[in-house]
Amino acid sequence: MGGSEFGMVVLDPFVGTGNFLLRVMQEIPRSRLAQKYGGELHCNEVMLLPYYIASMNIEHLFYELTGEYKPFEGICLVDTFELAKGRQMRLLVAENTERVLRQQAQDIFIIIGNPPYNVGQVNENDNNKNRRYEVVDKRVAESYAKGSAATNKNALSDAYVKAFRWASDRIGEEGVVAFVTNNGFVDGLAFDGMRKHLAQDFDAIYILDLGGNVRKNPRLSGTTHNVFGIQVGVSIAFLVRRKGEAGKRNAEIFYSTVGEEWRKEEKYSFLERAQDILQTIEERHRIEPNPKHTWLMEGLQSNFDEFLPMGSKDAKAGRGDEAIFANYSPGLQANRDVWVYNFSANMLRENVQLFIESYNGEVNRWHTRSDRQADLDSFVLADANKIKWSSNLKGYLRQHRFATFAEDKIRTSLYRPFTRQHLFFDEILNHRQGQWPSFFPTPETEQSNRVIWLKVGAAWPMFALMVDRIADLLPESGSQCFPLYTYDEDGGNRRDNITDWALQGFRAHYSDERIGKLDIFHYVYALLHHPAYRERYAANLRRDLPRLPFAPEFWPFARAGERLAHLHVHYEAQPEYPLQWIESPNAPLDWRAEKLRLSKDKTQLRYNDFLTLSGIPETAYAYRLGNRSALEWVIDQYQVSTDKRSGITNDPNRADDPQYIVRLIGQVITVSMETVEIVQGLGPLEG
Repeated sequence: MGGSEFGMVVLDPFVGTGNFLLRVMQEIPRSRLAQKYGGELHCNEVMLLPYYIASMNIEHLFYELTGEYKPFEGICLVDTFELAKGRQMRLLVAENTERVLRQQAQDIFIIIGNPPYNVGQVNENDNNKNRRYEVVDKRVAESYAKGSAATNKNALSDAYVKAFRWASDRIGEEGVVAFVTNNGFVDGLAFDGMRKHLAQDFDAIYILDLGGNVRKNPRLSGTTHNVFGIQVGVSIAFLVRRKGEAGKRNAEIFYSTVGEEWRKEEKYSFLERAQDILQTIEERHRIEPNPKHTWLMEGLQSNFDEFLPMGSKDAKAGRGDEAIFANYSPGLQANRDVWVYNFSANMLRENVQLFIESYNGEVNRWHTRSDRQADLDSFVLADANKIKWSSNLKGYLRQHRFATFAEDKIRTSLYRPFTRQHLFFDEILNHRQGQWPSFFPTPETEQSNRVIWLKVGAAWPMFALMVDRIADLLPESGSQCFPLYTYDEDGGNRRDNITDWALQGFRAHYSDERIGKLDIFHYVYALLHHPAYRERYAANLRRDLPRLPFAPEFWPFARAGERLAHLHVHYEAQPEYPLQWIESPNAPLDWRAEKLRLSKDKTQLRYNDFLTLSGIPETAYAYRLGNRSALEWVIDQYQVSTDKRSGITNDPNRADDPQYIVRLIGQVITVSMETVEIVQGLGPLEG
């Protein structure tokens, strides 16, 4: 660096954060910067959004720090990611273009910002996708995405990920990147490739994790615990690159976090007190990533990798069979749940027929259009009362594929735990069907096949539920599903999905030729419920598919798994737990449920104005599936709801069986208590 001038780019649509980072950079002792990074820092070029307010903020901050006012003439109106193409469109006045061109030619040493963070639009009908950037998107794909072992890499589409990639490329041989962003990249499954490349691209990485992820921790509130009042976690990252040979870097990584329960005021106070934020982070914790590029390894058990893999990409792709299951698949991803799921088969039929009519009309209109240059996103009908678009559906439209209605496409499904809904099972109307056409190709296969519906990912604790029909993807990181059998599309040619490798391994380990594949299936199901397994390996199970140890005894687990499987699949056939029915004398007899409500002590459930169910045992809440008990799943799902966009109503009440929901509540309590009893009776994991 040697005291020469270096440029600084500030990318910040939120001006206050830009000021904060400028202050943080100012408060890092210059002697420390010079010692660690090689010289004096000077700024002569800044891009900031919103532009005019940003310029005034920079001028005011300069005045506060120096006592001298100077006008700032480096502001640029520009789409930063477009600069990666090496060209700049002529925007606004000539002076603006000149500033942008000057910035492009500048050696940039510091990039500061709070890039926007969102993966993309929530609803395809909004026609508000994240903009695609040819160069930056390609760089993300060939580095972060290519280096990831994750199956689902959608999170890498987030704008802040592109900002990291762009900044890493822009600073050249040396420099500093200082970002306030979503903290998901620190431990997210899809970000392993990003972490790998950040470590290779920089010499030092400092992360201050401010927490506040409301989606991961329901005890938190965005307005109370998050520094920005948002739902996702926030972190501050400083990435330092010194001059050296590219490709031989191996960053020192320092990580510090505030208390998970800290309120935002405590976090602000902590930041105010931090005189040297780099030192504050450095003193806390140095990270030594593992070979999978995991940075945060608290709670990870090293012996987990020695266990039998429940499934693997290689086995799934036919490149070997060293996994218990040969095939598995995510849950069904509809991307238009309100249209293709419903408690009422008649309502589902009406919704789907309207949807198909609207979609097929758009197929005809697109392929008979006179404007051959029309933009599809802007061209198609965006009326949420008639259609819900997704990227795949638009792809089918381009292929001139029409949708068709057929009664045999209406199937029953598990939309949520212990929540059956009717599903329109169709390749075009379902965004991604995965392997479900080979798991349950016909209703008849529901009689013989079983699937372990496994909730995976970092958002919720892992849970497993045995199902006998198509199961949904589930929110928050999704699900993976492991069937006992697979079939051809017509329901014929049934094949075992437990591998011969697993069968031989179990028989050899236990010296027992009586063990069959169905027994292994039940053994796996029981072990996935074992409290010691789920607690000890909770951190591993948030990152990877389960790997399963050999318990000291096989048959007690296999028999327990068989009992659990029967109980969970046939939950509607279980006896009702004897709750006390408290009937209101001032209300007429009524079995209709609009919204179920638990009392504060959770011993009573207000069913409606007529009926309250009392005497719910505490043990009923001990059977948990993720962040909810089985009973709480039923309470959450069995209520009348109306979708705001489409106006579609989903009503769980049954005209032909008005007491179904009351009965279901008692049955699920029975299932919960018996599950707890079976699980508590499981033997030890170790001899």
